[in-house]
Amino acid sequence: MLSEAEYQDKVICGDSAQVLARLPDCCIHLIVTSPPYDLQRTYHNFKGFDFEAIAKQLYRVACEGGVVVWIVNDATVNGSETGTSMRQALYFMDIGFRLHDTMIHEKCGANFPDRVRYWQAWEYMFVLSKGKPRVVNLIADRRNIYAGQKTHGCDRLANGGFKPKVQGRLTPEFGPRFNVWKICHNKRGRFDHPASFAPELARDHIASWSSIGDTVLDCFAGSGTTLCAAKALGRHFLGVEISPEYCKLAESRLAETKAPERQALAFAA
Repeated sequence: MLSEAEYQDKVICGDSAQVLARLPDCCIHLIVTSPPYDLQRTYHNFKGFDFEAIAKQLYRVACEGGVVVWIVNDATVNGSETGTSMRQALYFMDIGFRLHDTMIHEKCGANFPDRVRYWQAWEYMFVLSKGKPRVVNLIADRRNIYAGQKTHGCDRLANGGFKPKVQGRLTPEFGPRFNVWKICHNKRGRFDHPASFAPELARDHIASWSSIGDTVLDCFAGSGTTLCAAKALGRHFLGVEISPEYCKLAESRLAETKAPERQALAFAA
């Protein structure tokens, strides 16, 4: 079993199922990861991964209230989408996770334009929790069109009736985001990795579901985007990546990423 000094703030090169099996129980506060989508990319002869073994290990290593953000989508094979994403979400629930939120990452363009279906411009972000999430920091940067006005109107009841809202409360200037996040990502030349994702995506999930000093895991670390975001936000990190080349790339990026000063961390806490 790995000690905290052996896994914290490290990039470990190896198979995720095997590395996770060496971690202590309940040692990870947040997992933010994007596994290979139905082998749609070539990762140095990567042949696939044992999803069920990894899912079970994630449940074991997650602390009570820990969160998994599983960013994934499906391939289209013989004219049909595989449905792998939904099967994975259901399996996570079968082994004990709650499906806390089904979020969508809306992209700013379509990677694979299609002539027989509407162009694919989004991916799932399944937010799963081991019990009730221990940290919820909803990002409130959505401008309210009724800012400064008093609340009014009604809520719809299950029986079809209406219940008046609490009247007279002022609507704030900004409210929490919706669960569809539109985040653009220019992948051209991005860190020499075929499927890196937007740094803002990792940053915002880490800010939403963890606190300063927590440990954030990416079990498909790739070029280290999640790890760099965690370090920059004052979290500990652990990356697991099967490709030695990408491990070196992630370590190089981490060396260039500055952690917050202790004074800034104390103020933020």
